[in-house]
Amino acid sequence: GSAGNGVGADEDPAAAFLAQQESEIAGIENDEGFSILDSGEVPSFLSQDPDGGELNGDLHGESNGPSDAYVAISNADRLQAEPESLRKWREEQSERLEQLDANSRKQEVEWKEKAKLELEEWHTRQNEQLEKTKVNNRAAEEAMVSELDMNSPGTEWERVARLCDFNPKSSKQAKDVSRMRSVLISLKQAPLVR
Repeated sequence: GSAGNGVGADEDPAAAFLAQQESEIAGIENDEGFSILDSGEVPSFLSQDPDGGELNGDLHGESNGPSDAYVAISNADRLQAEPESLRKWREEQSERLEQLDANSRKQEVEWKEKAKLELEEWHTRQNEQLEKTKVNNRAAEEAMVSELDMNSPGTEWERVARLCDFNPKSSKQAKDVSRMRSVLISLKQAPLVR
């Protein structure tokens, strides 16, 4: 009989899985050109130590400089050609990066032009506002000077009343000046006798 996973009862599922994975890896390596030599064999200088000892065994002596194994690996890298798929990917990636760089440079130029225009508009608005403020301040100054020139006796309290705000609800955040207001009103109604 067969189990529910499609594998026969007499087969080892782990062994079948490992065999399937190995065959897929071998197929990928052959398709992508990752074999070390065209025949797929490992060169003899990579499989053992030149001194006759084992590479990763106890017989191999350790050293701090470049070892023969390092030289062998670099030689194997030179033997191995870059796979076609990797070469195509590198070319596509470099084209894509060049296009992204060109787009970002173009966008940066556009942003700088836009910022320059907005800055000019802001300066224009600021100058207009400054001119309006200057005109308003000059008009207020002229009105105040003309009022000071009209210094006729008996109009002192009218000038004080124009400078003071007698509406108690006008400013909520100002200090409490109700006492001063009541003193000014009482003085206006009954001036001090000299």
